[in-house]
Amino acid sequence: MPSLQTSLPPELADNVIRLYRECLRRAKYIGARQHNTEVVVGMVRQQFKKHVHETDPEKIQKLKDDAARGLINHMLYESEKMSGRKFSNSS
Repeated sequence: MPSLQTSLPPELADNVIRLYRECLRRAKYIGARQHNTEVVVGMVRQQFKKHVHETDPEKIQKLKDDAARGLINHMLYESEKMSGRKFSNSS
């Protein structure tokens, strides 16, 4: 079974690994604040493992975009909580 590093172009594999690490860091942060670190980290790992054998670059890009969007949304949420300001334009 080929590893992620060898089955994808290097730039794509590196981006996925970096995104995975950042998602795990964010999951640990969220989990520590909500006292359920194992559950949140497990959910992140499960989602990445679910798609570990994906080789279609377009589908991988969509999955990466979804994960990045989730990270950005959480960072905005935390910023809003800390500053008391609302950054999004929801009605």
